[in-house]
Amino acid sequence: MKIELGITSFGDNGDIHTESGVLPAIPDHERIRNIVEEIKLADELGLDIYGLGEHHRTDYAVSDPVTILAAAAPMTNHIKLSSAVTVLSSDDPVRVYQRFATLDALSNGRAEIMAGRGSFIESFPLFGYDLNDYELLYEEKLDLLMNVNRNKFVNWQGTTRTPIEHKVVMPRAMQETLPIHIATGGTPESSVRAGALGLPITYAIIGGNPGRFKYNVEVYKASLKANGFNADDAFISTHSWGYIAETDEQAAREYFPSTKAVHDVLGKERGWGAYTEAAFMNEIHHGALYVGSPETVAQKIINTVETLGLNRFMIHLPVGSMPHDKTMNAIRLYGEQVKPIVDAYFQNK
Repeated sequence: MKIELGITSFGDNGDIHTESGVLPAIPDHERIRNIVEEIKLADELGLDIYGLGEHHRTDYAVSDPVTILAAAAPMTNHIKLSSAVTVLSSDDPVRVYQRFATLDALSNGRAEIMAGRGSFIESFPLFGYDLNDYELLYEEKLDLLMNVNRNKFVNWQGTTRTPIEHKVVMPRAMQETLPIHIATGGTPESSVRAGALGLPITYAIIGGNPGRFKYNVEVYKASLKANGFNADDAFISTHSWGYIAETDEQAAREYFPSTKAVHDVLGKERGWGAYTEAAFMNEIHHGALYVGSPETVAQKIINTVETLGLNRFMIHLPVGSMPHDKTMNAIRLYGEQVKPIVDAYFQNK
C-alpha cells in the first residue's frame, strides 16, 4: 500500500515571527527563490508532491504558482508539481490548461491542478468578477477546464463568457489528461460535486479533529457510486498545517509564533478571538496540527491516513513567515525520518 506524502505552501511572506522576536519580511523575490530551493530539496528527499497556493495579498509572495513550479521543474526529477489551489472562479480555464500543459512539458509529465474557490476573495475585484456569481463561475469554469483537458478542439457554451466553437487549445499536456483534483475546505457540496464528476478530492483540514472528515469522505464515495464511478478507485488527499523539529518541545516552541501571527491576522478579518498557546497545544494533541518530532508527526499521519482512508497526505509548511533554514530543516526531517516510518508501516499492511 503506497501512501503519497508531500508538502503544500502558500509562500507566506510577512514579518518573520520567531521565538526570539520579530524580524522584517524578506523581499518577495527572495522568498520566491527560497520556494524553489524548498521544492528541489523535497524532490531530493523522495517526497511525492509539492503544491503551491495562489493569493493576491501583501502577506503572500505567490500569485502565479505555475511560474514558480516551472522554474523548479528542470531542477527536479520525480516530485509531482501542483497548484494548491488554482482559484478557478477568477481565472480563465483555457489559460489554466495552457499554463499547466507547459508545466507538464517542462516537468516531463509531473503537473497537476488542484482546482478550488480559495479561502480568500481578493481575486474577484482584482480581475473584475462579481461575487454574486461565486457559485456559477466555479461550476461553469470547472466544466470548461474539464472540456479543454479532454479535447484538443473545444466546443463549449455557458453563461459567464462567450461560447467556444471548435477552437484548438495548444500546447497539449504530455500526460493524456492533466490530473485535476477538487480542493475543498470541507463543504458536503464539494464532496458531492467531486464525486459526480469522478474527480479526486483534497480536503484542507486546518482545525479540529481530522476524524470529523469521515462524513465528507462517505459523501464523496456515495456520490461517486451514484454517478457510475467505482468508489474503490477514489483518490482522497488531505493537507494540514504542521512543522517538524528534533523534539516535540522544540517543534512547538519554534512553530507557535508564526502560527499565532497568521491566526491573529485572519482573526481580525473574520471575527475570531486572539490565538492562545493553550489552543495551539490542544490542536497539536487533539486537532489538525501535525507538530512535533519525526516520530510524533509520523504516527499522527498514520492515524489520519487510516481513519480517513487516504491515498495522499500533505503537510502545509511553513504557516506564516518562518526563517528559511527552519523550513528547510523541517523538510529534511520530513523526508529523511517521517517518510521512512510511514512507508514502512503501510508496506506491511
